Amino acid sequence: MVRREQWPPYRVFGELLLALLLGLIALGSEEIAGSGEARTWLVTVAVMVLAPLRRALPGAVLILAASLSWLFVGISALLIVAGWSAGRRIAGSARALVVFAVALVMSMAVPVVQDLPRVSPEKLMVLAVSFLAIVAMPGIASRYWSQHRTLVDTLHAQRTQLLRENAMIARQTQLRERQRIAQDMHDSLGHQLTLIAVHTGALEVDSALNARQREAVGVLRGASVAAMRELREVVGLLRDETEDAAVPPAIGAGTAPDAGQRGVAQVDGLVEASRGAGARISVSRSGEPLALAPAVDRAAYRIVQEGLTNAHKHAAGAPVTVALRYEPDSLLVEVVNGPVPPGSAAGPEVSGGQGLTGLRERARLVGGMVHSGPLPDGGFRLAGVLPYGPVTVAATAAEPVLPPAAMEPAWATGPGDGSADPARGRPAVRVGKDGQPVIDWSRVYAAPDAAMFRGEARHRGFAVGCGLAAGVVVVLGVLAAWGMVELFKAMEDGSVSPDTYEQLRVGQAEAEVREQLPPGSFVNSDLNSQGPAKPAGASCETFASTETSGDWDEEKAFRFCFKDGKLVEKRTFMGRA
Repeated sequence: MVRREQWPPYRVFGELLLALLLGLIALGSEEIAGSGEARTWLVTVAVMVLAPLRRALPGAVLILAASLSWLFVGISALLIVAGWSAGRRIAGSARALVVFAVALVMSMAVPVVQDLPRVSPEKLMVLAVSFLAIVAMPGIASRYWSQHRTLVDTLHAQRTQLLRENAMIARQTQLRERQRIAQDMHDSLGHQLTLIAVHTGALEVDSALNARQREAVGVLRGASVAAMRELREVVGLLRDETEDAAVPPAIGAGTAPDAGQRGVAQVDGLVEASRGAGARISVSRSGEPLALAPAVDRAAYRIVQEGLTNAHKHAAGAPVTVALRYEPDSLLVEVVNGPVPPGSAAGPEVSGGQGLTGLRERARLVGGMVHSGPLPDGGFRLAGVLPYGPVTVAATAAEPVLPPAAMEPAWATGPGDGSADPARGRPAVRVGKDGQPVIDWSRVYAAPDAAMFRGEARHRGFAVGCGLAAGVVVVLGVLAAWGMVELFKAMEDGSVSPDTYEQLRVGQAEAEVREQLPPGSFVNSDLNSQGPAKPAGASCETFASTETSGDWDEEKAFRFCFKDGKLVEKRTFMGRA
């Protein structure tokens, strides 16, 4: 119900200063009211204790101060401060309304009980208007001031968060572009360098070449191997940077712009190039060929290319089998190489660590999967299952390749990217014709605008709230003015001039006397119980004198008593103010 906070040193000093100020006001007020010494100091100490306590228990302090305000005049200043604090610190409009309503009732309880059994509606109205002006208005003002500060702080925090998220997206985009470069270098350039190394290795041992030619081929082979190692270092560096930034290595893995032109139809070209390097490769196809989506076609080509590249590098001279099987619901692409023949030289151990990871991500994006692993006979198998269906799939929990949810801005994902994934509550990844994820930059730049619109809506809400608060202040001002007019009228109706008092004579008819007297008012309710004893069986009316007394504690009063239709007594006395 209450917003709790730790007090910094300046807050402690401010609270002590405020408590001292309220204590001095209470002390002076009680002294002016003529209270006893014990009562004066008791009220002063109570005010100084309740002043800082209002921050922890604003509702309780407000209700207690309202209950005691009619009994102890020194509480009045604390009541204003308590209303301000309660309006600001009580969480929830309904709770604040209840607390202020209870405080209003408690502030009116003592004067109403004192007037029983006769309660004046005018007095109740004046008490209510006074409470609204002294307590409710500061509470409303403090509440909207606090809401304004909270709104400004929230908008500032949102702006900071948007800037941070935009910087994060820019960084992720850079890292993904590096990943695309690394993947393309591994898939295309790495494959070609491997073929060069294999070809030059075969020429180096060709008996048809003379020594000089073999030396030249050896230099060429050494250069290709050195280039492959440099390529490995570059690819590894790019990959390390992306992993350090917590960006999955497979996100956005791409190829050169012309990569979309390579597919199953170009597999034969890959095989022929490898055969030209001396590799023993057999190709088998089964099933009825079906039209493939561009991304699926590209993924199948990459699986074959990766399998042949790995066979050249790690199993030179081993037989290789490439199989394309068109199943009823998917295309199975398989590359199997046998064990390395005894006595064969091992190929160059160049690997950037990107091939299989990129293949798995590429297959996942089209709804498929890739499996790789050694065989019992020492060979190696790389296989991929690629569906014929749409190329838009959702991220799965089994392969958490997308950035962590904590790193993704809330507006960076949403409807329109494909079918949603109910399991993880995030949209699917939409894939372009080249098999790469499509980034909707219009949403990225439109999102801050949407956030700005929401901020403007909050500003409009704040403006409406300020308008309502201003309306409440105007209404309360009108009620306060009306209450003051009614109060002065009530004081006039409850006062008699000394001249009128002297003109009236004992024995005059009651009707004649009442014509010259005012109708009476609730302001004289305290005077009715004061003064000398009333005549037996008489009905008396007490009025205040229009002449002010020099003593703040006393005022002159006139009393008229009627019996049997006549004025039987008129008395003047000094009553307590």
